[in-house]
Amino acid sequence: MAERETINGTPVTEEQIAAWADEAEAGYDVEVLKKRGRGRPGRGAEPTQVVALRLTADELAALDARSEREGKSRSEVIREALASG
Repeated sequence: MAERETINGTPVTEEQIAAWADEAEAGYDVEVLKKRGRGRPGRGAEPTQVVALRLTADELAALDARSEREGKSRSEVIREALASG
């Protein structure tokens, strides 16, 4: 294996690859994998969807200013604006 192969900056060794292969061959408990909490936490009982949004430079600056002022993320500010209707 090339020396430059890394995961998050940590070199991957042949021994680590062999251990991963052994683990995979032994099989995985699907229920345990489902409980690992990968990805972002949900926002409710129903699935959410990512939506792309185009903003002008002025709109983005206003959004960022409000986010900073209120100590919230861009997404939180947008969701609150939609909810207030």
